[in-house]
Amino acid sequence: MTETIKQRLTAIVGEQGLHLDEPMWRHTTFRIGGNADLLIEPTCEEQVSAAVALLKQEQIPYMILGNGSNVLVGDKGIRGVVIKIGNGFSACEAEGTTLIAQSGIKLSRLAKFALEQGLTGLEFAAGIPGTLGGALYMNAGAYGGEMKQVVKEVTYLTPDGEKKTILGEECEFGYRTSIFAKMDGCVILSCKLDLGKGDPKEILALMEDLAERRCSKQPLNLPSAGSTFKRPEGYFAGKLIQDAGLMGFRVGGASVSEKHAGFVVNDQEATAKDVRMLIQEIQKKVQADFGVHLEPEVKFVGEF
Repeated sequence: MTETIKQRLTAIVGEQGLHLDEPMWRHTTFRIGGNADLLIEPTCEEQVSAAVALLKQEQIPYMILGNGSNVLVGDKGIRGVVIKIGNGFSACEAEGTTLIAQSGIKLSRLAKFALEQGLTGLEFAAGIPGTLGGALYMNAGAYGGEMKQVVKEVTYLTPDGEKKTILGEECEFGYRTSIFAKMDGCVILSCKLDLGKGDPKEILALMEDLAERRCSKQPLNLPSAGSTFKRPEGYFAGKLIQDAGLMGFRVGGASVSEKHAGFVVNDQEATAKDVRMLIQEIQKKVQADFGVHLEPEVKFVGEF
């Protein structure tokens, strides 16, 4: 990447918004990953649009990252540019029972804001460790709730740089997927969520109950990417892995959590190679024992 390109990107996002040779373990919940050639953190739609236009014009590969809670970055890092949509892109406001938020806001913060406004419908998301953009991309869900239940409309930048707004029912939400997952290079900018009026005490009680259930059953004290596998139809991934005798099974610094078999955790300074090999071993054993293919929910990005 030329110095001219770096200077032009700096002019767009500012010196504080541009990071050269950035260690990606700092930006993922797995706490794993080699360096990205360049990482930028835009703080407004205009910066996102200008950066994407420049990168496309110069044919420089880029990827979008939120909180990094559902990705495994390869040990050799990421070539090109990572566009991190995070804290600087996280404004939110309420209009009646509608929440309007930028895609970089963390779901936990958004759920807390809804609570403060006395709005119900987002309690399920309070413990999901991702951003709104990531949650829309994969139709995140937990405890019977999912994003498609509350999305009113989404504004995004198309791979061609056109700004569009579509209704929730046009987002093609499915199990851990959406229309955005099928558009390489699109950037989710903001969203309107349709919630309902509720009693703040009842909303808080539900959020605390879900937090307690999550804390008691999941290895929240260790770096991971949450549920490692999608739920196979008719089964639960964690139970299949447990029944295959794999709780505590290890490859290098990565292991199957002994608290919840559906989680692969980084408990001994694992490499991306360790995690990927462990995932493959789990898939082989479950396939051999039960004839069920486990599809990873975690996304593999960068060079391994």
